[in-house]
Amino acid sequence: MITMEKLKEFGADTEEGLGRCYGNEALYLRLVGMIPDEANFDKLKGSLEQNDLDSAFEAAHALKGVLGNLSLTPMFEQCSEITELLRARTEMDYTPLLEKLMDQRNTLSALCAE
Repeated sequence: MITMEKLKEFGADTEEGLGRCYGNEALYLRLVGMIPDEANFDKLKGSLEQNDLDSAFEAAHALKGVLGNLSLTPMFEQCSEITELLRARTEMDYTPLLEKLMDQRNTLSALCAE
């Protein structure tokens, strides 16, 4: 089960995220626990595989918002980089950036499952 301590070790700004949930720790942890199953991760990956930069941007931008609102800082920063490159319609190999984001997702998922 995810805890505030585990999230702090992960690099999340738990005080800021908790503040956005009006101090409701149970709500905050429940919302964080939903992140690994967020459909936009798969949409981002699939869109990048198809070289559909518009769809990839939509998915990355949506993820950036969710990750930022929950103050999942490491993931937010990685997703922000991807989002801004896609906003500029940068033609490149996104694999290393996407792999890092997916690794962070997997780490968070493991923390939620402990």
